[in-house]
Amino acid sequence: MAEKQSHLNGAYYGPAVPPPTQSYHRHGRGRGCGCCCLFGFLLKLVVSLVVIIGLAALIFWLIFRPTNVKFYVTDASLTEFTFTGNNTLQYNLAVNITVRNPNRKIGVYYDTIEANAYYEDQRFGTKSLTPFYQGHKTTSYLNTAFEGQQLVLLGTDELSQFNAEKTAGVYTIDVKLNLRIRFKVGKVKTGRLKPKVKCDLKVPLSSTGNSAVVFQNTKCDVDF
Repeated sequence: MAEKQSHLNGAYYGPAVPPPTQSYHRHGRGRGCGCCCLFGFLLKLVVSLVVIIGLAALIFWLIFRPTNVKFYVTDASLTEFTFTGNNTLQYNLAVNITVRNPNRKIGVYYDTIEANAYYEDQRFGTKSLTPFYQGHKTTSYLNTAFEGQQLVLLGTDELSQFNAEKTAGVYTIDVKLNLRIRFKVGKVKTGRLKPKVKCDLKVPLSSTGNSAVVFQNTKCDVDF
């Protein structure tokens, strides 16, 4: 009994308790890593989609070659082209355009056709033509006329050029087409494209009576 009492007086309370271990947790690191991983995945996904769509468009373009569509001005007549002293151009121009689609598997929807006539880079006439669908391996015809008067400001060089062409009886006129088109392959239709067609014409004035000067069939440039 005395032995047990002496043990209690020595303040023995059992074996030593080890100190608690400290855990270090870096707040926010896991969330930041998750955001970076998600952003990287989305970026790779977008890049992959862009590459796939680009390759598909390139393959479609190389196989079907829609740029083979050709535009020609087969006839143009000019019965009036007078520049007055008050910078007014009086004109009467008729143009016949042939459109050839040689593609075997592609049809073309011409949803919007805007024809513009220019002299010395200044527009003097605008016409909207009737939309139409052109089947594969077909030829279509567009006829339009520009008639009226328009304010045209010519500088010294341009006026000298006009007078020289007046003497020759042949005028340099540009006819441009602004298009909105879609291609059709089977039942699939593409999105709208906006090609521009430019026709550089040498048009004789009919009223000169010079039968030796005739309009030459002109191929137009198509820019997709």
